[in-house]
Amino acid sequence: MVSTALRYTPILVMVLLWYLVTLVGLVPQSMLPGPGEVARALWDLMLGGDLFMHAIHSLARAAAGLAAAVVVGIAAGLFMAMFRPVRLLVNPLVQIFYPMPKSALIPLVMIWFGLGDSSKIFLIFLGCFLPVVVSSYNGARGVNHVLRWSAASLGATKWEELREVVVPAATPEILSGCRTALAFAFILMVSSEFVIAKDGLGFLISSLGDGGTYPAMFAVIILVAAAGFAADRLYAAFARRQLRWRDA
Repeated sequence: MVSTALRYTPILVMVLLWYLVTLVGLVPQSMLPGPGEVARALWDLMLGGDLFMHAIHSLARAAAGLAAAVVVGIAAGLFMAMFRPVRLLVNPLVQIFYPMPKSALIPLVMIWFGLGDSSKIFLIFLGCFLPVVVSSYNGARGVNHVLRWSAASLGATKWEELREVVVPAATPEILSGCRTALAFAFILMVSSEFVIAKDGLGFLISSLGDGGTYPAMFAVIILVAAAGFAADRLYAAFARRQLRWRDA
């Protein structure tokens, strides 16, 4: 209990500093509403009901894009590590797109897919896919060759070697890449909805800011941050459970 409280103390300190800054007037209320005002705005948004609709749409898009990226990305990364033709085909594409800011593709995605859900899901998929591929590939390539040679000498096929040796040994690296992809999913969810959406939390932040309703805008921003934080904490607990064999 004490360790948990200490872990989240920086968040409490940040909120306190926020309150003091607005209390003494270092930043005008029009630019930075106080915590109380933002909390009231969040409550009003929740009572209105639209906030839940926007949140459901956003989280559904993020979940769809992330899930597809995890499944395809892990498979692509493992196959790149195990099969040279796959590596020669996929690796140049990964090297080209990995350093590119995915938000730069928003105009192109909008032309291809329009303003529907598919454009946001594809952008989230693309942004999450690359870190999963890279982590899966690095994890599989980093497996001790002695383990693979031992499996092969015992008569294991390439697929059995992949399933029984490579995947378990690469799991820590794969889980790390998926955690990075989870963060990217929230970033791309909001940034894509700024431009190519008619609903969602990103759209709501943009529309509230354009209308000058800054307390409500800050409330939605904090809600997105809280949702991302909660998702990361849940995923960290899941990853620890999957890797509990390392502490045995």
